[in-house]
This record gives sequence, C-alpha cells and structure tokens, in this order.
Amino acid sequence: MKEELIEALSYVQMSPYREITLKELKNSEKIPSRIAKNTNISTSHISRALTGLKQKGLVIVLNPEKSQGRLYQITDLGLKVVEKLES
Repeated sequence: MKEELIEALSYVQMSPYREITLKELKNSEKIPSRIAKNTNISTSHISRALTGLKQKGLVIVLNPEKSQGRLYQITDLGLKVVEKLES
C-alpha cells in the first residue's frame, strides 16, 4: 500500500465524523447541510470534517467562490480510502 494512502486512511479513521462524511460523498456531490441531514450529525461537525478532508486532498470544493452552499466532491484518493474502509 502506498504511503499516501496509508496516511490518508489513518487520518480518516481517527475521526468517525471524517469517515462518515467521506463515505457520504462516495456516490454524489453534496453540500455540508445535506450531509448533516443524511447522517444526523451537526453541520458544524461536518464542516470541520470537510475542511480536514480537503486539506488532505480527499475532497475538493467545486464552487470555492461561494461562502454558503459549497459543493464537495470526493477525489480519487478519497475513493481509495473509502474502498479500504469498506473492505
């Protein structure tokens, strides 16, 4: 397993919020409030998780110019992490 994937997998597993948030983005792009609604986790926890996931290159923002309603998408690295989590 590549070091980048090992580091990302470890980072995600350290927080259940990160893991749930990343899995929620597996099949489609979503805004934080939609993820929060689907998972029954507060929007502030989801936003914090997304910030960390973005810094690690696991998600990207499709409309970074927006201050509200930012649409997040999982990256290829993020998909690999989810695959490992689910295997």
